[in-house]
Amino acid sequence: MANAPKPTTVKKESSSASNLFATLTIPICIIIGILVFKFILGDRNNFIDGADPDLHDTMPKVGNYMGMAYKGGVIVPVLMGMFLMVIVFSIERMIVISKATGKGSLDAFVKKIQGLLNSNNIEGAMAECDKQQGSVANVIKSGLKKYREMEVEPNMDTDQKCLAIQKDIEEATTLEMPMLEQNLTVIATLVSVGTLTGLLGTVTGMIKAFGGLANSGAPDQAALATGISEALINTATGIGTSTFAIIMYNILTSKIDKLTYAIDEAGFSIIQTYASTHK
Repeated sequence: MANAPKPTTVKKESSSASNLFATLTIPICIIIGILVFKFILGDRNNFIDGADPDLHDTMPKVGNYMGMAYKGGVIVPVLMGMFLMVIVFSIERMIVISKATGKGSLDAFVKKIQGLLNSNNIEGAMAECDKQQGSVANVIKSGLKKYREMEVEPNMDTDQKCLAIQKDIEEATTLEMPMLEQNLTVIATLVSVGTLTGLLGTVTGMIKAFGGLANSGAPDQAALATGISEALINTATGIGTSTFAIIMYNILTSKIDKLTYAIDEAGFSIIQTYASTHK
């Protein structure tokens, strides 16, 4: 019981740090998106005759995609910020998952643990956990410690001891693993929000395009072209952001599932080994 407060404190501190990271990252990414939009995409060199890009009839140079993106309107920097968020949060989750995995191959580590358990070498298995490090190794080592404690426990039968080992592994997993999924909700949210924001840009662009057609006499070709360009650019950017978010979300969740499976596999081996050697 004396060791219980320590992991709980670590969990709370990690959660606070992750929340602070998310709180700072979201507005910073939006600000960076606005700055890139204004000073890079909106550079006069991207437009015909170096004209002011904010003028109604200013057109981007032929084949200049940065100028075209600037003409996508005010929703483009928001979408750029969202795309940057997906990149930043994906990198941050990759680092966290890498630390949780430990130093070596996870599959090789689990196989080593199983081999040492089959030879009833508990001390060797704990030494392997110290070498591997990371959340998975911490959970398995916690189960091995409980294994060793149960060997000298006189007041419980084998089934009770196996249940105690299983419960200890589950508690250690509860303390170590939840942080892996914390910021995945941001990436999952951007899957939907990116698409909807791109659709909003599409609608505003089409409104401008039809506004150009509504003029009496000849249609305003500049307004028509700008509106259609805005609609298509926002559609492409929104779809691109959502697609990238979906891909990264699935990659990250599959990595987390792999860690959980490794813990379950090693934990089952620990319990089965104890049950078979203490009949």
